[in-house]
Amino acid sequence: MENSDQSTKKEPKLKKVIEGADSLSLGISIVVAILLGIGLGVWLKNMFDSNLLLWLGVFWGVAAALMNIYRAYKKELLEYEEIAKNPRYNISK
Repeated sequence: MENSDQSTKKEPKLKKVIEGADSLSLGISIVVAILLGIGLGVWLKNMFDSNLLLWLGVFWGVAAALMNIYRAYKKELLEYEEIAKNPRYNISK
C-alpha cells in the first residue's frame, strides 16, 4: 500500500517533466524532420545526379515537419476539450 501511495505522490512531478519534454520534442522533431529530408535529398541528388531529387527531399522534410505540428495541435486540442468539460471552468451563468 505504501508503494502505491508514494507513486501517486510522485506522479505530478513526473507529469510536468513529461509534458515539458513533449513540448521540447516538438521543436526538435521539426528540425530533425527537415534535416533528414535535406539529407535524403542530397543523397538522392548524388546518387542520381538530379537537382530535382534534392528539392523533393526538402519537400518531404518540410511536409514531415508540418505533419508533426499538426499532430501536436490535435493533441493539444483534445486536452483543451477535456479541460472545457470540467465544470470548474464553466463560465455560463
